[in-house]
Amino acid sequence: MNISVVIPLLNEQESLTELQEWIAKVMLSNSYSYEIIFIDDGSTDSSWETINKLAKKDTNVKGIRFLKNFGKSQALHAGFEKAQGDVVITMDADLQDNPDEIPELYNMVIKDGFDLVSGWKKKRYDSVISKNLPSKLFNWAARKTSGVKLHDFNCGLKAYSLDVVKNIDVNGEMHRYIPLLSKNAGFSKIGEKVVKHQARKYGETKFGMNRFVHGFLDLITIWFLSRFGKRPMHLFGALGVIMFTIGFGFALYLGIDKLFLNPAGRLITERPQFYLALSTMIIGTQFFVAGFLGEIILRTKQGKKRYLIKNELNF
Repeated sequence: MNISVVIPLLNEQESLTELQEWIAKVMLSNSYSYEIIFIDDGSTDSSWETINKLAKKDTNVKGIRFLKNFGKSQALHAGFEKAQGDVVITMDADLQDNPDEIPELYNMVIKDGFDLVSGWKKKRYDSVISKNLPSKLFNWAARKTSGVKLHDFNCGLKAYSLDVVKNIDVNGEMHRYIPLLSKNAGFSKIGEKVVKHQARKYGETKFGMNRFVHGFLDLITIWFLSRFGKRPMHLFGALGVIMFTIGFGFALYLGIDKLFLNPAGRLITERPQFYLALSTMIIGTQFFVAGFLGEIILRTKQGKKRYLIKNELNF
């Protein structure tokens, strides 16, 4: 199979039929073998009924329905597990991503050898204040922190080789950072393509300003995990050594001063350096304990399902 199109969605009933027909037209005109995987992330409208009808009409359409809303990352994870195409294309279901971009994205992976190609919505049709400016700030911070030179981490339109999607673990809210997850997994040939962005045709956006706050917090998380996720003791141990050394230095100074330099001076417990020494040594010990616990958890953690599937179609 040439292409798997993975489409997570939440309450996008109006756009699904038009999107499926548009994708099918592109695939047929290019003679691609394909599948379209819709992942209904707990929709409360008639999205699943629409997917059901499309699947009966076209066996290339497949569906996964979550028991409730588990989030876009979990939806992508479920779609990636089922995907079989040599190239996996992700896009949003709101018709703002253009299916006509698929052939070029496919060729960049197959012919040019990219592991991942991310879309760049250079010209956007979203609100400047609520979306464009926060998105630019977010992408700047992501580039500086991650070292991955992409202009638009948030673009839902991306292309992956099958090896990439089968070897990365998308969880929590990390769908924004799939390029960084791919880089950390060893897939370093990451490209970018300017894609056409379209104004939303139906419904309203499901994302508010809080997604940018969550995005920055997730960026800190993934920065930490990428550097210390497999060796937490390296971070916490180093911090513990620094804090314990500071505390021990104060304690040593107090001991020498009291025993040899100024035996008749104030009691040690009346001096602020005593409490600094005590506090820093306790904090240093706690950092060591945190590092040991992190190492133990890392070695004993068990896989746990992060979502529950209610129905599947055409698998």
